[in-house]
Amino acid sequence: MADAEGGPPEGAAGTESTAGAESVATVAVAAFANLGIAVAKAVAGVISASSAMLAEAAHSVADTVTELMLLTALRRGARPADEDHPLGHGPERYIWALLASVATFVGGGVFAVYDGVHTLTHGEEPGDPLVSYIVLAVAFLLEGFSLRTGVRQVRAEAERVGAPARRYLRATPDTAVKAVVLEDSAALVGLVLAAGGLLGGQLTGSGVYDGVASVLIGVLLVWVAWELGRSNARLLIGRPLPPSVRDAIREEILTVPHIVAVLELTTLIQGPREFLVAAKVDFRDAATARQVEWACEEAEQQLRERFPSIRRVYLDPTPGLGDERPPQP
Repeated sequence: MADAEGGPPEGAAGTESTAGAESVATVAVAAFANLGIAVAKAVAGVISASSAMLAEAAHSVADTVTELMLLTALRRGARPADEDHPLGHGPERYIWALLASVATFVGGGVFAVYDGVHTLTHGEEPGDPLVSYIVLAVAFLLEGFSLRTGVRQVRAEAERVGAPARRYLRATPDTAVKAVVLEDSAALVGLVLAAGGLLGGQLTGSGVYDGVASVLIGVLLVWVAWELGRSNARLLIGRPLPPSVRDAIREEILTVPHIVAVLELTTLIQGPREFLVAAKVDFRDAATARQVEWACEEAEQQLRERFPSIRRVYLDPTPGLGDERPPQP
């Protein structure tokens, strides 16, 4: 079964831990790359007196903070269920990821817009841009490598579920990888904008181009923060599995002996590879209590085998609409 909306694959047992390790590696690569880039950009920005370079430095600092939060999210969200958290810690990763998007908005976007507006209103004498050009070139290579790591993971996971990579990226509940891909893509665009601002100032001697570049970088970061914040908010509120997966779950439940109808189905994404299924199920009237019990066990086993990301299954035996209540003794 191919899920066109980033749902769980069939027959993908053993891919859960691999995908989780890939997510950690993807975020770690991005964090290390951005930490070094942030320092280099800040030094170059001071030397060249470029607001666009300082905006890019803030961009990289925000990205580094974001990725540290995402690593925290991956670690804390992977903790197993316990007595105090019977449904596990999966949703906690979305809290940290939401905070990471706020860091991108405040630490990168707001600062970049403010610095750009300040340059436009107060003027700025451009300095020597040579160091900035070198830093931008190196940063472009490092960001490109980080982006390639994220894109490779997205393509691999999209191939597992039989979905186009772009559609998978939009719908995936693995917001850590989504954050890396969006932020690194924005970083490459921001580097081009910063280089354009430097070049415009070098050719004209005016700081207007640099200021405009800084504002555009800020707007870009605000958009990335909004997109990531919206994705994590939806998952925190509670997002179901895609319709195609829900239909497949109904079909799988109905293959179990003694089950005649799925009256109500509720699904919930609790983490990138952690889904919950609850259903009101109508059993044939002649089924014994023992047969109902074993049918529930078999349904859970079949669902877990077909969809390895399903971690919890709750089935509620419920009379059908045409069934009459038996007489009370």
